[in-house]
Amino acid sequence: MPLHKDDPKSVGGYKLVDRLGSGGMGIVYRGRSRSGREVAVKVVHAQYAEDPVFRTRFRQEIEAVRKVSGAFTAPVVDADPDAARPWMATQYVPGRSLADRISELGPLRETELRRLALGLVEALRDIHRAGVVHRDLKPANVLMAGDGPRVIDFGISRAAENNSLTETGQMIGTPPFMSPEQLTDARTVGPPSDIFALGALLVYTLTGRGPFDADSPYLTAYQVVHDEPVLDGVGEELRAVLKRCLAKEAADRPGLDEVAREFARVLPEEAAEGPPTVTSRGEPADPSDTGAPGPEPATSPGRRHRLRPLWAVTAAIGVLAVGLTAYLLSGPGRADSDGGGGTVQAEGAAARGTELPTGWQPWRTTVYASAEHGPKKGITLLDGDDGPECQTYEGAVYCAGDAVMPVRIDGATGRVDWRTEGTPSLPMKRSHFFWLLGVADDVMLVKQQYQPEGGDLVTSVVALDTGTGKQLWHRTVDLESTHVFVSGDLVLVPDIGRGSLTARAVRTGAQRWTAPLPAGMQCDPAHTNVGLYLECVPGMTAAKEILLLGFDRSDGSVRRLKVPPHSTLVGTYDGRLLYLEAAEEVPGHLSTSTKGPFARIRLVDPDTGAATTTELAKDFEGTATTADGTLWFTGTSGRVTAVSVRTGKQLWQTPTGLEQPGGVTPAPGARVVHLSSAGGRVAALDADKGTLLWETLPRAKWVNSQSELPPQVLLDKGALVVTTPSGDVFTLDPAHPERTSASG
Repeated sequence: MPLHKDDPKSVGGYKLVDRLGSGGMGIVYRGRSRSGREVAVKVVHAQYAEDPVFRTRFRQEIEAVRKVSGAFTAPVVDADPDAARPWMATQYVPGRSLADRISELGPLRETELRRLALGLVEALRDIHRAGVVHRDLKPANVLMAGDGPRVIDFGISRAAENNSLTETGQMIGTPPFMSPEQLTDARTVGPPSDIFALGALLVYTLTGRGPFDADSPYLTAYQVVHDEPVLDGVGEELRAVLKRCLAKEAADRPGLDEVAREFARVLPEEAAEGPPTVTSRGEPADPSDTGAPGPEPATSPGRRHRLRPLWAVTAAIGVLAVGLTAYLLSGPGRADSDGGGGTVQAEGAAARGTELPTGWQPWRTTVYASAEHGPKKGITLLDGDDGPECQTYEGAVYCAGDAVMPVRIDGATGRVDWRTEGTPSLPMKRSHFFWLLGVADDVMLVKQQYQPEGGDLVTSVVALDTGTGKQLWHRTVDLESTHVFVSGDLVLVPDIGRGSLTARAVRTGAQRWTAPLPAGMQCDPAHTNVGLYLECVPGMTAAKEILLLGFDRSDGSVRRLKVPPHSTLVGTYDGRLLYLEAAEEVPGHLSTSTKGPFARIRLVDPDTGAATTTELAKDFEGTATTADGTLWFTGTSGRVTAVSVRTGKQLWQTPTGLEQPGGVTPAPGARVVHLSSAGGRVAALDADKGTLLWETLPRAKWVNSQSELPPQVLLDKGALVVTTPSGDVFTLDPAHPERTSASG
């Protein structure tokens, strides 16, 4: 990644060549010494350099890495923790992380595990011999170098005799790979904690899932402390060893010497040649079917990815830096350089539902690509920008978002037709934000927020002609009127300060009607695809119930209904509003109103308020979507669960290889649901049986891991339009997802 214009040219005498990654806490550069030696230089963000606790942790990381030496770790080359912006230079090692290896190619076979497992044991032996506990051993912190693994990232490690920074009770680590003692009493953490993490890491490496995976980090942490590990897909002899490594009590775990002996005994030597690539039907794969250069080894039958069709792929080996801490690894992770890769043919044209237009071809572009009209180039997104929100309308894709100027992309070719700076026409900056409100009546509605130099923050609603991008009208709104939304041909502006809701025509901005809002309450739009509703709760006190206001779109007359607090409106069923009610909180498990866990379904008559409830068979959590009497819950681990709205019972549950996906998108008439990940993986599942029909490789140029907006799968005349938080937009034929996308 090239340097930015405001990046330093050198740090500590090392010439900076390019960026390796960036995140919330700092930036990592590839540097070069005067002798030509390449290093990875980690530089802390200026705001954290002023934090004495953070500076102490950074100094402790340097000291920890300096203590450790060995074949499977790497040394600090140079450092200055007392600089104005602290920095550290470490050995630069070519090789991707274990996390990237598994994400791109799937889990390892047991025959591939021996070298990795024994190398990690040696690395931990060197770390513990130096009196250090790593405390954050996970796939992202293991580099797959050509001569064996390297354990990196000592950002939260501790000298065994120094617990001063953990006495406040802070929990530091990554829940799926944390030991029970890390979660309950960090001051007692010692070398056995790394043994526990090693066991969890190896289970993930073999199966693609951690032994305590759940749909939220809170439930994962609860299961680490209280539940037995799930070791499905692990061979019997190895399972016995890993189960001991994952013992709840530190004293019950084996030492490294014993672990090394057991791994050497139960893990087979790596075979000279792996099995041939196969399709989902068990037939040998022909690389010419996809046009890709070479085959990917097939996963074994008992593994998590057993339903995933395999494709030919050339794995691009990225270069990662030793010492890149967990918070910096959240920076851009590179996917396939050409964004291609494919799958075997999907299960027939039924996956599409609608025939594609004659001559349709897949395409790919970005929301900041060159435009035919308006500002030529958009701003390239960075990790932490929320990315675009998009909508399809009349054969085109319309997007806007953080640092994303409103843009129209032709749905047939991927050509960026126009881009606009909004109003007034100001040079686009990162402090200049847009939100897509909706597209209707040949109008793209956006909310715009900017702060002129020396002035106050300005919020306005802007209406753009979909064909030309020209402004039709705009209106400045009060700062408290932040929850503007579009419903049909109306744009609704709640004004909490004045206690009113104003409806305006999308096309002209003319006022249609005004309705009063209840005093002293905060009113936000409910599900925008379900009628015209506002949910109101007390502004300063805990809500005992939610006041649901339903407005008549012709004159603004209002119906008042009441629903329980911590309820989420997700759609309709049989003419009634479908709410999900949150479960009671359990120790160590945080319940949220938007992603659960949910305990029951509440169906509310929108005219009378009469309600019926159905208990869910168990608590479900994740992003909820509903259609045709089915609820789908999508978890952060990629697991999709289907539940009957009528009975509350689980219909099926299917794991996928997608990390942090958005909600599912049902394909009308096709009985297929689609979902995508932040990295641009796309999957299709049979809506009735849950069978994984196909899953693609990642197609995003990089992964925006800090965006709060989920990836989207949109439908457009039989095609899938996929957007990612990093600004990618591409299309797929759901019946032939292996067809590669041309540049838009």
